[in-house]
Amino acid sequence: MKTIEYNFFVEEMSCASCVSRVEKALRKIDGVIDVSVNLATEKATVKANADVKLETLMAAVDKAGYHAVKISEPEIHAKDVSKQASVWPIIISVILALPFVLPMLFELFGIHWMMPAWLQLVIASIVQFGLGAKFYRSGFNAAKALSGNMDLLVAIGTSAAYGLSLYQLIIGHADHLYFESSVVIITLILIGKWLESRAKHQTTQAIEALSALRPEVALVRQGEQEVSLPISQVKVNDVVVIKPGERIPVDGIVLEGASSCDESMLTGESFPVTKTLNSTVTGGTINGEGLLIVKTTAIQADSMLSKIIAMVESAQAKKAPIQRIVDRISAIFVPVILLIALITLLAWGFISHDWQQALLHAVAVLVIACPCALGLATPTAIMVGTGVAARHGILIKDAEALETLHNINTVAFDKTGTLTIGKPELVELDVLGMETADQILSVAASMQAGSEHPLAKAILAKAKSYSYAQNITSIAGSGVMATIDSHEYYLGSLRWMKTLNAYFVDMQDKVNELTQKGYTISFLAKQQSENSIVILAIFGFSDVIKPEAKSAIDALRQLKVNTVMLTGDNQQAANYVGQQLNLDKVIAEVLPQDKANYIYQLQKDSQNNNQNNNKVAMVGDGINDAPALAAADIGIAMGTGTDVAMHTASITLMRGNLFLIADAIDISRRTYNKIKQNLFWAFFYNLIGIPLAALGFLNPMIAGAAMALSSVSVVTNTLLLKRWKARSE
Repeated sequence: MKTIEYNFFVEEMSCASCVSRVEKALRKIDGVIDVSVNLATEKATVKANADVKLETLMAAVDKAGYHAVKISEPEIHAKDVSKQASVWPIIISVILALPFVLPMLFELFGIHWMMPAWLQLVIASIVQFGLGAKFYRSGFNAAKALSGNMDLLVAIGTSAAYGLSLYQLIIGHADHLYFESSVVIITLILIGKWLESRAKHQTTQAIEALSALRPEVALVRQGEQEVSLPISQVKVNDVVVIKPGERIPVDGIVLEGASSCDESMLTGESFPVTKTLNSTVTGGTINGEGLLIVKTTAIQADSMLSKIIAMVESAQAKKAPIQRIVDRISAIFVPVILLIALITLLAWGFISHDWQQALLHAVAVLVIACPCALGLATPTAIMVGTGVAARHGILIKDAEALETLHNINTVAFDKTGTLTIGKPELVELDVLGMETADQILSVAASMQAGSEHPLAKAILAKAKSYSYAQNITSIAGSGVMATIDSHEYYLGSLRWMKTLNAYFVDMQDKVNELTQKGYTISFLAKQQSENSIVILAIFGFSDVIKPEAKSAIDALRQLKVNTVMLTGDNQQAANYVGQQLNLDKVIAEVLPQDKANYIYQLQKDSQNNNQNNNKVAMVGDGINDAPALAAADIGIAMGTGTDVAMHTASITLMRGNLFLIADAIDISRRTYNKIKQNLFWAFFYNLIGIPLAALGFLNPMIAGAAMALSSVSVVTNTLLLKRWKARSE
């Protein structure tokens, strides 16, 4: 059956327990295949059979006690949570809390002052049932669903402090009121949630920055006129006019004009890219100094920018494997805390017989035990990590790939187009006769003018000038012969030269030298007389190693990652590249369909003493190497990020800089470390705070401050990832 993916926002979630409850409610619906709810973005992603309606999913969320909101515009990719959090409730709450806090400060200076009891009751009631109403709503819905969340803990804790104070007031004990506990706790929690929402907003900036690249209008040529149209009205094959300095609105092909484009926001590449006739341009990039006339090839959801945003968004929405452990813990967290609070109340009450103090200790347990930090620990790190990577041209497909990548200890490379430029260049020319190198190149270029053969293009690129030869004849599998200035010339392989009796024994050393380097060799010969053909020059062609390849391999070695090359090239050519780059292993003469088997073998090859199997990443172009990319633990596609590359590989590198591989592993390791740090701090607050509160060492107000600080510190720690610098820069 056909499946469909739905996305919508879920409001009023406060902690990891809320996430678990929403996911549980959605999974109960028949036809739902997979559910992922992100606390940081407040977004639900549901994969379901086509007969499941969005309205059914949203109704289930509402029934669970939360509020589902449609994503009405396709442009909306991340909810700006900071704009949803108004500062006015915070200001009002702080003003109302000050009369309760000031007497504590005055005590330090020997000033004894306290508000009248009736005024304390009025102010506390406004804060408790007005500003704190959201905790009651959310907590009631959780209790109704036989579940629990942070808001339920806060509602119970502050209500206990408020109720105890009200009881004391009624029986005439106005000197023992605890209204300040409920007021200050609610104020601190509101401040913490507001700071948290502001910090969470910064984790969505990568998506927002990409979304901001979308131009709203395009200048479309219609007949002899140029009409400004909303981007939604532009169609494929429309001709779009892009003026100097404008942001390119569509993906397309250049029909007229020449310019350079700033593609740094998409690829991370700081240098402008030249665009001429038939060059491709990408929507969202910036046109430079020239006017471009472009035929549209993709718009809106089909554009490269949209696919990049979708990929980054998908990575941020999905859960890392480590998050599943957190989900299991959070599901039982609130009931356990309620039990601990009850035990604290009863134990203190029966031992000390001071039930007021026992109740305050139980309140402290409820308030400090906030599972919010647990819920934010992993998704915020995933969001920032994938966002920072995307800004540097590293597109990570999902959270599982980001987590797996940190454990990679072997990287297997395809050779052509990955470690090398991907096209042959003339790297050596040995002239054997009296002619100069320029004369030899001119003759060879004249024989191949107009040819599309890669070796011909390499010669034409080096020649300073050439004319057109006559009687050009191509000999299949051998070479080409032609007439220039009444002389017959031959350009071709060693085997052909032997057939023409134009081969000499004293050339063997040179041929052996070039062969050992893995060069492709061609010869230029000239008909000297009826029975004499003389070789004039030897050409050595090679697919040149990328300039940064050696340093990039060294960077991987610094990360303690083994390097392997899998190539279909002959063993000699492969060995030469392997020696130049100091690779750990070279496997040559491998057919594309057999590369996957070598990946499996590498995974079984226990080179790391600490692991039974290697974690292998395969780096290729995403098309010819698709089986190997799929077989590897992580597939990394080099180049321009084509559709095939994006769908086959776990990671797509938007430019061909090999340093991005080490960068990808590095950001993965740093992100994973942040996740572990965040989980440590989230558990640390609870493991230290709950016993202290239960033993009576924390009053409820300090517990409230610690609870608010836990969430803010987790998100702030995550945001330190934004300072990461790539090696490729």
